[in-house]
Order: sequence, then C-alpha cells, then structure tokens
Amino acid sequence: MLKIMSNPYADLLEPLDPNRKEKKFYNLCKLGDERYARLPFSIRVLLEAAVRNCDCFLVKKDDVENILNWKVTQHNGVEVPFKPARVILQDFTPDSLQKNQEIEFERNKERFEFLKWGSKAFRNMRIIPPGSGIIHQVNLEYLARVVFDQDGYYYPDSLVGTDSHTTMIDGLGVLGWGVGGIEAEAVMLGQPISMVLPEVVGYKLVGSPHSLVTSTDIVLTVTKHLRQVGVVGKFVEFFGPGVVRLSIADRATIANMCPEYGATAAFFPVDKISMKYLEQTGRDENKLNYIEKYLKTVGMFRDFSDSSQDPEFTQIVELDLSTVVSCCSGPKRPQDKVAVSNMKQDFESCLTAKRGFKGFQIPQVRQDDKVKFQYNNQDYELCHGSVVIAAITSCTNTSNPSVMLGAGLLAKKAVEAGLNVKPYIKTSLSPGSGVVTYYLKESGVMPYLAKLGFDVVGYGCMTCIGNSGPLPESVVEAITKNDLVAVGVLSGNRNFEGRVHPNTRANYLASPPLVIAYAIAGSIRINFEVEPLGVTAEGKEIFLRDIWPTREELQAIEREFVIPAMFKEVYEKIEKGNECWNSLNAPGDKLYAWNPRSTYIKSPPFFENLTVELQSPKPIIDAYVLLNLGDSVTTDHISPAGNIARNSPAARYLTDRGLTPRQFNSYGSRRGNDAVMARGTFANIRLLNKFLNKQGPQTIHFPSGEILDVYDAADRYQQHAHPLIILAGKEYGSGSSRDWAAKGPYLQGIKAVLAESYERIHRSNLVGMGIIPLEYLPGQTADSLGLTGRERFTISVPNQMKPKMNVEIKLDTGKSFQATMRFDTDVELAYFHHGGILNYMIRKMISN
Repeated sequence: MLKIMSNPYADLLEPLDPNRKEKKFYNLCKLGDERYARLPFSIRVLLEAAVRNCDCFLVKKDDVENILNWKVTQHNGVEVPFKPARVILQDFTPDSLQKNQEIEFERNKERFEFLKWGSKAFRNMRIIPPGSGIIHQVNLEYLARVVFDQDGYYYPDSLVGTDSHTTMIDGLGVLGWGVGGIEAEAVMLGQPISMVLPEVVGYKLVGSPHSLVTSTDIVLTVTKHLRQVGVVGKFVEFFGPGVVRLSIADRATIANMCPEYGATAAFFPVDKISMKYLEQTGRDENKLNYIEKYLKTVGMFRDFSDSSQDPEFTQIVELDLSTVVSCCSGPKRPQDKVAVSNMKQDFESCLTAKRGFKGFQIPQVRQDDKVKFQYNNQDYELCHGSVVIAAITSCTNTSNPSVMLGAGLLAKKAVEAGLNVKPYIKTSLSPGSGVVTYYLKESGVMPYLAKLGFDVVGYGCMTCIGNSGPLPESVVEAITKNDLVAVGVLSGNRNFEGRVHPNTRANYLASPPLVIAYAIAGSIRINFEVEPLGVTAEGKEIFLRDIWPTREELQAIEREFVIPAMFKEVYEKIEKGNECWNSLNAPGDKLYAWNPRSTYIKSPPFFENLTVELQSPKPIIDAYVLLNLGDSVTTDHISPAGNIARNSPAARYLTDRGLTPRQFNSYGSRRGNDAVMARGTFANIRLLNKFLNKQGPQTIHFPSGEILDVYDAADRYQQHAHPLIILAGKEYGSGSSRDWAAKGPYLQGIKAVLAESYERIHRSNLVGMGIIPLEYLPGQTADSLGLTGRERFTISVPNQMKPKMNVEIKLDTGKSFQATMRFDTDVELAYFHHGGILNYMIRKMISN
C-alpha cells in the first residue's frame, strides 16, 4: 500500500471517475507548474513515479523538483530515484516445440523446479512457463498494462528487466529498459533505482517509407544514425508526423534495438495507434477506457500530427522515412549498416581489409577460392561469402507481423517460382510467441516456409544467442580446413564475433524476407538488382524484385489474419502451463533446499565472509593485469554464453563430476552454478587479448610465464592472493545486459577495470559487484600512457570518496597517472562501500 499520510503531494490525489471515488490518481496537471507541459513524455513518467512514491526518505521533495526542473538539471549530473511499477526477469534457455520439450525439461529440470518453487515462495511473482515465447514479445502482447490499476490507484506502467532488450516495450508507450540482474534484485527488494537524470534526444520522423522497405530497414538505419549522434546514457523520444506511419510492431522493433545504438530507452508516447494495438491484442474494453482517460487527463497521450504538443528536448535529430533503403548490418557489428544494393561489393572489400570490425585480411589470391564437399551423398561447393546459417530469430523482428508475413509471402512466391534452399544451409524459424505461429498458419504461408527449410524450431532466444546447434560436419571441415569466411544471416539484433556460431566469421542482420532471399541465393556475394536468385526449369530468370511483397500487400493480409481472437486464445492458456511444467514437483518450503550434488543450481558464494559491520575500503596493491583488451569488447566476449566447449575449463569441471559431453548443455542453462559460470567467463573463442597474437580464451600468467586458459590463470593468481585488473579500450561491456559479465570477473578475482569508456548497463553491473570501473582521463589511453599491461598496478581508494573523483594509480615501474573512478552517484558509492549492491541490501534488511 502507498503511504499517503507521509506523501507531501497527497493534495494531488483525485478520482478518475466521479462515480468510483475509491480509485484515485495523482493529477500532475494540478501541480500548476508550466514546466510540466514542456517536459518530454518519458520524463513525465519519471516525475509521476517520484510524486506517487514521495515519502521524504527514499524519494524526497527535492527529487520531484529536480525532475520537474529537467530543462536545467539534465546538464548537471543530478541523481534521482526511480521506482518502476514492475520487474521482468528473463529465463535464458530457449523453449522448444513439443517433440523436443520432454528432452528440454529433462535437461533443465532442476532449474525449472527452482523457478516453480520461486513462484510459490514469493508474493507478487508471476511465472510464464517455458514454451510460451520470448519474454519481450509476451510482455508486449500480454503482460503490458500501459496504465496500472492496483490497490486503488491508477499510474503509468513502467519496468526494468534483466535483458537489455526490455526496451522493446517502449514502442507501446511503456517506459522500460534493461538493468543487470544484480540491480533488478535490489528493485524487487524495494530499493529504487538511482539514476542520473538523462538528457532526452528528440528523434523526429517525417515522410513515408517506400512500399518495398521493411521495418527492419528502418531500424538498421536508425541504429546507425543514433550511433553516429551519440546517445549512450540518454533517452531517445520519437515524435513528428512520420511516427503515425509506423505500426506498434514497427515502433517496438525500433525500441528493441535501443541497446545497439546505446540509449537507455527509446520511447514512443501512447497515441491512437497504441490504443488500436491494445484492442487488436485482446485487451479488455474497460481497461482501454481508463487507460486513455487517465493518460489524457495527466497529459501523457500524444497526437503526433499536432506539433503544439511537442515538448522541449536536449537535442533534435531528424529522419525522412522516404530516404530509407533496403539494408543489412554487418559483418561484425549491428551499427555497420550496408545497403542491400552494396552488399556484394562491401563484403568483398571486407575480405581484403585489415582484420577488424570490417575486415578479414584474406590474401587477394585466395578470395575466389572454391571448396568442394559432400552432403547427403551430393556434391556442393563453398566459397568466401557462402551462407551456411539463415535464421528468422529473436524478439527484434518476430513481434512484427509485417515482416513475418512478408517472409511468408516471399517464401510462397519463391516456391511457386520453383526456387529452393540448398539442404546443407541451417535454416530455422523461432517466433517470439504462439500468436506468430497462429497467423502464419491461418494466412496459409507456413507450408511454403517449411518447404524452404524454415520450420518452427521453438520459441525463445536461439540463433541470435548462439543456440543454432551444430553445422553438418562436412560443412565445418570445408570451412575450417580452407579458412573460409562463411556467413550467417539472421533477423536478430546482435552479430558480434563468436556470438552466432564459431564457424560463421561474417554475420549479417537482415529482415526476415531478406534472410530467406540470402538463403535461396546461398551467398552474400550477390547483387539482387542485376543477378537472379535462380532459374526455373523453363530457363526463366527469377529476380528478388519478382517475388518481393509490398507494404500494401502485407497490410492487407495483416488486417485479415492478425485479429484479437488469436491473442485471446493463445494467452488464455499461457499461465496454465503445459504437461511438462505442471508435472514438476517443486519444493513447497519457504527456504530452498540446496542440493550439494547439483551441477545446475548451487548456493552462490557472494555472501561468504559477509560481516554485519561495514568494512573500510582498501587500496588495490600490486595487481596483475589478467587481460589487455581493445575497443568494443562486448558482454558476449566476457559472459559465458552458448554451448560449453569440450576443451574448456567448464567442461573439465563437469567431466570431473561424471558428466559426458552430451550432458554439458549450455552456459545459459547452468547459470545457477557459479563454478561453471566462473570457468566460462572470458571463454569466447573470438576474444582478442593483446598479450597474445591470436584470438582465443587464453592469457599469460606472468609469475610463471605460462599461457593458460583465462580461468586457470585467474585461479592460479587467486591461490597466491594476487589481485587482478583488466585493461580495455572504448565501449567496454557493450551488448546484452548480462549480470554474469560482472559476476564472472568478480569470482575470478577482478578488482577493477581500466577502460576508455563503458556501456551503461555493464558499468552499473560492475559497481553492483563491487568492481571499480576506472576510466582514463580525457585524451589518455593505454597507448598514450605507454602501458603494456605487464606492469603491476596499485590503485588508491580514499576513505572519503565522491562521485567521479580522480584517483592515483602507481605502477611498479615507478610511473604514476590519474584515472576517474566511475561511481556516478552517491548511491553507487554506498554500494561499493558495502562490497556490492546485494551486500548493501542484506545489511539494510538486517538493520531494519
């Protein structure tokens, strides 16, 4: 219940409906402050939460004033608290279809039982059983309230989630973003998020997209544009007449890619199209009525064609939708957009270019190599640029009926034209929810997708996170023995090195229809404008333009087949679970009974040696550098992900406990076991450590001079009580908001990271684990300071600390320099003093 008596803004309370006086809301318009009408709509959500939760303790009147005075305070690094309405926790393992579900439940039974126990042991916790879909799409289609009606109060829906693509919900006008699991746990225990009041970039959309352009093309264009603008740590809020040209699915796709352009949130305020979507997805009419009435009353309902409603922004950038062309992104980063008309030329230039984000450094004489191999007793040929994985996957696009139906229509036309996909190409379709499968079947396109190999393999994070499964052995042999740059094409949101598959060095993000087109072509080295996809038995050339569906075609089929009854039917069943889930026998005790023999669920060591009394922070003395890393090291490089390699430290741990390689499963499925996860940290085969002149999960153990797996080196350092640090370049920790990218280094003995810059969520996670994020002073780098990483580092940690203070770092060479300690708020400093956010919360609970 809300503490109304202690809230100084209780005079703003009034009933939304005079006939239902028991249901009230805080009417921000009654503040009588002209600044409110000029605030970005996203900041209005923060303001309402501060007003409603103002208890003059966790949330103070000064916090409300600072948010209301956003025009000034946005530039001052002002810290404000935010209590989101809810938290979403994502379970990682992909959900398979019925034919695989028994195997999936057998392999992951312990973890599923743990989750089911949690649903019984905790209040206000809902579990969406496995087999239901990707959490972001279920959130959009089913869980989102838009406006809460709870405990007698109306207020805006808002959330944080343990996946960076939580931002997808911003497309529906629900403010949300990703945080680490560490931070989410604290919110669940009643602690507000402490955040620096963000700048808000206004992204103005004008014009109309071309009829052949997909929402994916718009998304990739926006991603590149906003990366160039620089929006890390900021909100982006969309406005302008072009917004009405985008469906909610289009908006959700743009918002989903928010982490790829680096913003905290990508917000589309609620408008009439939002309300139509809620109606289309089967929301109750009574709810629709109070949602619209509430938002209009408090000034949070938008008419994008009315420029008088446009708020003030920190900065305005503009995109004319008519300028967007069909495009992909790659071969190694989501922001590296390439027009489809230029894909062949761009890939061939990447072959030649020096090894890097856009280069593979293949000698000129080898760029046209062709390698023959056999598959199912048939002869085939691979070369640089051959497509070996084509996947319609991930929450980015599978929420969007226009591109999913577009893929289905293209498949239908391709099959009718006599085109096919080579059988060795690993094709898959993993929709975001059962609704997608429903409308693909009802519209009649599913058989054509299946004919080209795009059968539904399940619901969840699959190829996008490296869960594509193995390629045929003959394909792998042809690639590895001949050092081919093979290609994966996927409709996902991440294509960092080593993420999709170890044998696809080039990976491109593309719309679902383009995924199918490149699968049919069999190679990325094709210019669709002048080269045919294939030739019919009669000798007729079939070009992509001959089978590409228009936006008008797609809108017509969407209107006919994506209907409210589908959503109601699917989601009425969702929380009832399935036979496998319902048959699980979860413990009924309030305290979980840990099984010491389990290799899936293990009592975590984070609270060992925790004292009730607060300990003074200590300096880091004579630390060794575990890894010396460059720019854009992602959480995919850091965090355990994908399948467990047979020659890895994690594999040796599991083998010692009697498991065979077939039983290893994935890191995601074993993330409840810290011993496995610590061994999988920095285990990415594409990790480039400057200490070694090759990619791989190894480093130098300097006391012995031996080259060891990263975990083994860290373990040896810890045995001799040697502290460790990491050196890195720009954008350290970009990518998914994985808490194990901070927990793993903590367990390896990492005390600090020294980088040129950080991605927002990962820096927060490091703080949450008590790891110091250090940043070079402006203009300085490891190279400019002459650091080799072979030095030993002593880092001063003063007793009296303040946010973003500079500290001295001394080297064993006698040299010293200063770096900024990136604790950005007083609350983050408090977390560090306690040894991390979880320690802070436990001490707080004990003291209460």
